[in-house]
Amino acid sequence: MTTLVKHAIIFLLTISTSSTDQNALVDVYNLGEAYPLKNPKEQAFQILENKCNVCHHTRNKKRVFTPKNMDTWTNDIYTQVFIKKRMPKGKKIKLTSNEYQDLLTWISSPKTNQNGSKL
Repeated sequence: MTTLVKHAIIFLLTISTSSTDQNALVDVYNLGEAYPLKNPKEQAFQILENKCNVCHHTRNKKRVFTPKNMDTWTNDIYTQVFIKKRMPKGKKIKLTSNEYQDLLTWISSPKTNQNGSKL
């Protein structure tokens, strides 16, 4: 998909300019390298690691999140963070609006809900 978008941009730039500047085309073609698409699960794990596991390591060792087990906790994370608004606890650790959005994107992705459960 990203390659298709890159090619479409290059094609439109080629048509819209009468003289083709090779450097401009190279810059547009390498746009994906400058702004890589991020995997929602990787972003979510970084949030869980930095904002949740800090306390879970000491207070709730049974629910320390790893890349392998995090998908099994999606319904509980959704309930605790978005519905009951219990997590993260305390005044020191807060989620930013981007972090909330990243978690929600990961939770609502089809790969996360393979078991067919509804949020």
